[in-house]
Amino acid sequence: MSKLFELDSRLKLCADFVRRGTALADIGTDHAYLPVWLALNGRIKSALACDIRPMPLQSGADNIEKYGCSDIVKTRLSDGLDEIAENEADDIVLAGMGGELIVNIISRTEWLKTPDKHLIMQPMTKAFVLREYLCGNGFNILEEKACTYGGKNYSVMLAVYDGETRDYPESFYYSGKLLGGDPYAKPYIKQIIKKLNYKAEGKRHCGEDNIKEDEIIEELKNKFGVDTDDNG
Repeated sequence: MSKLFELDSRLKLCADFVRRGTALADIGTDHAYLPVWLALNGRIKSALACDIRPMPLQSGADNIEKYGCSDIVKTRLSDGLDEIAENEADDIVLAGMGGELIVNIISRTEWLKTPDKHLIMQPMTKAFVLREYLCGNGFNILEEKACTYGGKNYSVMLAVYDGETRDYPESFYYSGKLLGGDPYAKPYIKQIIKKLNYKAEGKRHCGEDNIKEDEIIEELKNKFGVDTDDNG
């Protein structure tokens, strides 16, 4: 068996949120690094490495064979969770895709609406859209952590369904459950503020009202201790 690889910072955070002994579904698995790593570290009882595209799924299958864990990790061609049955997965990882796509996948999978299922999500874009959807549709974001990968900052969130809708201030949907003590939270928030400033500046040029963006920026600065000129 080949020497085990290290997970990148995004996938390592996802792995940290996976429950020990769980049945895993890794959606958009690409090379199946996450389920292979979890299997070889004795963290999961089974895993489905899923992708909508045959070529990445074949890369995943090659790695599963290479690292000798085909007894635990299986591949599945699936558009999101469409080809996954409720009894096949308890921890579901949705990583490396846009927040809007994650929303689409969750919204059409009714069997996720139980507290027994854990959703572990790492949106590459539009994380605020994902948070707003979760809070408005009965999913509770239990925990969230940030990381830096490829020169950009991302967050990984853990959520479960409890049926309760939540209405937070809008700034929450940009920072989620990130905490000031998280060493990667501040760089993440700086990146968010930079995007909000860019959006507000565009509105100013068009003569539109940008009060909402300015208010969110101030709330984020105050919560995470970002200085006025320290948002690059």
